[in-house]
Amino acid sequence: MTRHNLLLIATTIAIAGAALPGSASGADEHKLVAPHEIQWGPAPPSVPPGAQAAVLYGDPGKEGLFAFRLKVPKDYHIAPHTHPKPEVVTVITGSARLGMGTDAKRETAKVLPAGSFFALVPGSPHYFFADEDTVIQLNSTGPWGITYVNPSDDPRQTTGTAPGAQDRPAK
Repeated sequence: MTRHNLLLIATTIAIAGAALPGSASGADEHKLVAPHEIQWGPAPPSVPPGAQAAVLYGDPGKEGLFAFRLKVPKDYHIAPHTHPKPEVVTVITGSARLGMGTDAKRETAKVLPAGSFFALVPGSPHYFFADEDTVIQLNSTGPWGITYVNPSDDPRQTTGTAPGAQDRPAK
């Protein structure tokens, strides 16, 4: 590896580290999570059943930066919805589809294979389909929330959980 490449990598790491605030447990702590250390649990009741979630950093229910992963099975679907904060997403594994607007049409949604990225501004109506077993990573700032365009699409309606409650993955 050339000296120039090493300098570039070191600079990138330094800038990225400086841009991250402290974790939820302390401002002077770093957070490192290897794939085998991810502890999957139930997804929040604000998304349809069948998904698993893992908080990697921060607390989606509180002010501040957070990162979490959502693992969904093939043909999983999240109906048109919005979020109160920016949504920054990377497709880690699998293949998904993202559609914009309030009418969920799988065939017109953009195909996003592993490695794809998207960022949405708050209040952007969008929907999601998984073409295969898929893992996405969502980064944003809390407190996190989801509002369905059509309230009858909100899975919390069938569980008796009030919309706005427990919108974050289990830690």
